[in-house]
Amino acid sequence: MGLAAGRSRLPSCVSHAFLVVAGLFIIASIPCEAKLSSSFYNNTCPNALTTIRTAIRTAVSRERRMAASLIRLHFHDCFVQGCDASILLDDSATIQSEKNAPNNNNSVRGYEVIDDVKSQVESICPGVVSCADILAVAARDASVAVGGPTWALKLGRRDSTTSGLSQAAANLPSFRDGLDRLISLFSTKGLSTRDMVALSGSHTIGQARCITFRDRIYDNGTNIDAGFASTRRRRCPVDNGNGDDNLAALDLVTPNSFDNNYFKNLIQRKGLLQSDQVLFNGGSTDSIVTEYSKSPSTFSSDFAAAMVKMGDIEPLLGSAGEIRKVCSVIN
Repeated sequence: MGLAAGRSRLPSCVSHAFLVVAGLFIIASIPCEAKLSSSFYNNTCPNALTTIRTAIRTAVSRERRMAASLIRLHFHDCFVQGCDASILLDDSATIQSEKNAPNNNNSVRGYEVIDDVKSQVESICPGVVSCADILAVAARDASVAVGGPTWALKLGRRDSTTSGLSQAAANLPSFRDGLDRLISLFSTKGLSTRDMVALSGSHTIGQARCITFRDRIYDNGTNIDAGFASTRRRRCPVDNGNGDDNLAALDLVTPNSFDNNYFKNLIQRKGLLQSDQVLFNGGSTDSIVTEYSKSPSTFSSDFAAAMVKMGDIEPLLGSAGEIRKVCSVIN
């Protein structure tokens, strides 16, 4: 008899059991990929979201404009090296703060609100909730506080230990940008043209400084309503350096309510910034603006969906980065 004929064989049930165990071992040895989750803090800090919501409501009730500022703060964070709270870091021996970037300096605000929220959250759950997640939650709660949409947030972002100052100029939109530039910039972040138009609709609230719209209201262009330009000139003198920081509402009609009037304004050639009016100026986004002007519900749902997508831009997950104790400094 040959050797094969004399070889002992394991019972089939034993061999099957071995294969199952071996398979489980292989699965267990594959590292789990960290992901954002809507239930991330359910066990580790169950009162985090309630604490943040209450603080944001208080801040917005104190100053209605703060809602727009907090949404913009989250946006400017995510567009520079991802949603990692790098925008909150102050200058230090190792950090060149993004706060000093041309598109942020004397423009982005709300830092003190985030610092206050972080302090409150730290008092109930030390070292658990990231500043990056607080920014995301604050933006959502700020929208709701002024009548805007809500959305299901995915959480679990961690905070960066680096700043992206050198990237800010190239990654943040400017009030002078044309349509092609805006479409391209948002596309590099994984956001569609429709997402870009929807997110621009956040300009239904908030204010802009004279220096950002002076050229538009004085250039006598064909894409601006003459009466609108005249009204805006009253608090924005023609000479550079004169009244640069004077503020004007981005939406003259309902400046403190999150609605679709921003898009109605664009159709009437009453967009305050050049980067607003280019969305309705004979280009590819005219149809989206028209759609949103007619359907506030479509705008609201698209805005919420775009905010979720924006919040997914290159987050730090798992063991990457850290959970800062104070948002303005690394641990």
